Amino acid sequence: MPESSETERAGEPAGARGGATGGGPGRLLVAVYGIFALAATARAGVQIATKFADAPLAYTLSAIAALIYILATVALARGGRTSRRVAVAACSVELAGVLIVGTYSLLDPGAFPEPTVWSGYGAGYGCVPLVLPVIGLWWLRRTARREVRAAGGAARV
Repeated sequence: MPESSETERAGEPAGARGGATGGGPGRLLVAVYGIFALAATARAGVQIATKFADAPLAYTLSAIAALIYILATVALARGGRTSRRVAVAACSVELAGVLIVGTYSLLDPGAFPEPTVWSGYGAGYGCVPLVLPVIGLWWLRRTARREVRAAGGAARV
């Protein structure tokens, strides 16, 4: 028999107050987002503090990516309706950023004298920045469906 959470025992579907997106396999997703949040924040911080004038656009984009990773990490870990919406927005912006910056960095390499987290579709990070938001959005959709079945109604993501 599956293990039930306190919220389920209290008559609420899993994730109504949090946890569904960050539980089970979602813990790995949260961990990977956390690692990327830490890596991108550290990288952007050092770059901005030591050589911002060399590539202000690239370093600013890396800082923006870091903020999005932090936001996604927290939202995925918290779960719940509002956090789920924030996570969907963060993952969507992240995916758009990777696609736009990745494409632009390949079409006009001179625009990015220094790589960003998203340059070349995240090639400097093994293309994980390209795959991670797709997995995040898939996980959010999957856990939303599970909550709908548990609640016997329709959920809005």
